[in-house]
Amino acid sequence: METPDDINATATAADDTTEALTGIAAQDWAQASADPQYRAAVVDLLGALAYGELAAFERLAEDAKLAPTLEDKAELAKMASAEFHHFERLRDRLTAIDAPPTEAMAPFAAALDEFHRQTAPSDWLEGLVKAYVGDSIASDFYREVAVRLDSDTRDLVLQVLDDTGHASFAVEKVRAAIEAEPRVGGRLALWARRLMGEALSQAQRVVADRDALSTMLVGGVADGFDLAEVGRMFSRITEAHTKRMAALGLAA
Repeated sequence: METPDDINATATAADDTTEALTGIAAQDWAQASADPQYRAAVVDLLGALAYGELAAFERLAEDAKLAPTLEDKAELAKMASAEFHHFERLRDRLTAIDAPPTEAMAPFAAALDEFHRQTAPSDWLEGLVKAYVGDSIASDFYREVAVRLDSDTRDLVLQVLDDTGHASFAVEKVRAAIEAEPRVGGRLALWARRLMGEALSQAQRVVADRDALSTMLVGGVADGFDLAEVGRMFSRITEAHTKRMAALGLAA
């Protein structure tokens, strides 16, 4: 069975950038940001990521209340702290490039808040599955985009997408729960499928509403994705989701 680390390492092609980089991806921020459309796309991207990290912090802190033991509560609190540290790094980068963080995050707040409202877990296990599956889908998407970013922004994005401990912790707890009560698996599999659908729909809505981001994704900015590549990207994200479901002991 693949471990969570194996899946995160092979989930997308975004981290495999050892070949010669060209265009925007070969430039640093000072060079790439001379293009105002690219700069706007990066501000949107960092704003979306920053609000996502802030929302993740809030959600994990809230989910800690559902934890069955003090040890589990402390583990979720540690994850929440890591998410907040990621938020601070993104906020600081936005400030450094003269993009007010609140203004950069604001366009994404409603969509992300609605996603979390639609996918509020009803118990501890649903919260763990959401932390593992839901956050991983978003991370896969951002890693795919990171391949096309300038070197400075790419490094920051990949660093804040580092696993905060969700993976191994969630897999261990969920698999143990299914082993103890097999019928739990069916309910959690349905829940994970719902998360997948909601996450992809939310991502598509966010991108569609932001011209700079959507232009970068479909190739309007140098080295962006073309439409065929967008399709392949979502196929890779779906494949990675299937592997994560298997790691949890659930059917995709």
